[in-house]
Amino acid sequence: MCPPKTVVIVHNDVVGSDAPDELDVLEQVNAVSDALVTLDYAPVRLAVTLNLQATANLILKLKPHFVFNLFESVESTGRFIYFAPAVLDHLGVPYSGSSTREIFLTTHKVLSKEHLKANGLPTPRWTFVNKILTDLEEFPFPCIVKPIWEDASVGLDSASVFYDFDSLKKWADDQADNTSEMFIEEFVDGPEFNISILASPQGPEVLPPAEIKFVNFPSEMPRMVGYRAKWDADSFECQNTVRSFELSAHAAELVSAMTSIALQCWHKFNLRGYARVDFRVRKNGQPEVLEINANPCISPDSGFVAACEQAGVSYTAMIQRIVQDIHGLDSPGK
Repeated sequence: MCPPKTVVIVHNDVVGSDAPDELDVLEQVNAVSDALVTLDYAPVRLAVTLNLQATANLILKLKPHFVFNLFESVESTGRFIYFAPAVLDHLGVPYSGSSTREIFLTTHKVLSKEHLKANGLPTPRWTFVNKILTDLEEFPFPCIVKPIWEDASVGLDSASVFYDFDSLKKWADDQADNTSEMFIEEFVDGPEFNISILASPQGPEVLPPAEIKFVNFPSEMPRMVGYRAKWDADSFECQNTVRSFELSAHAAELVSAMTSIALQCWHKFNLRGYARVDFRVRKNGQPEVLEINANPCISPDSGFVAACEQAGVSYTAMIQRIVQDIHGLDSPGK
């Protein structure tokens, strides 16, 4: 009987004092490791730092059958998210999820929106801070200021939403020169949905859609999934932001439209393994892509895993399907 094949799980190098959004990767590592053991692999964990040569040397020494990529950041900075797959591409080692280019493209929010627009896919209007403040570019309010590089709602809260030019200018003046890493997006104050996609032998499968419901939000509080809504369990935002798979019957046309757009995103961005597309819906019923998440969070309590459960796909089966979609793998799955 052949021994289990080695699989390296690459992830962020985190410590106990890190923020909740950083520590969450350890939950993913534990769950993926357990699933890989069930699938008769021998997982080895590897924290990635800026010492990429050390990472490369360890991977070469371990000679893994493939790498499961859970790497998200270095030193709490999302701009490095493509470093791990770039090293793996250089070494010629197959890995899970989307490729270096696609991870870079979907993480850089402005490039992602430009790619959406170039492919005729709907996304809220966006611009840069200086375009409004110096060039006096006309822009619809309310708007939201977002970090270009970060995922997991990092840097987003109620104070990120602006309702007029004067308040936006005051914020920019207070930030001094720290606005170059931010962009401005039209704030679509409508229903929010997540559409998750999982690879299968028959092609990408769209999982049951989830609506994000904002319960009992006061009128002055923007309805948005900010940092507290995701990571502060004791906050009003977290306790009153609810994921629901119980969509009303009249939502069928909207779900069809979002499903079509999500699949186009999968193909136009050349995604692999698993992905999630986040939408906001205008008052006229037009869904707009907020962002595309290549390799979204797969903690057991994540939205993606919840969608898999709704579709009757267990955690281990989900991991197996992600593994089966790894390009360059000789024998994908057991």
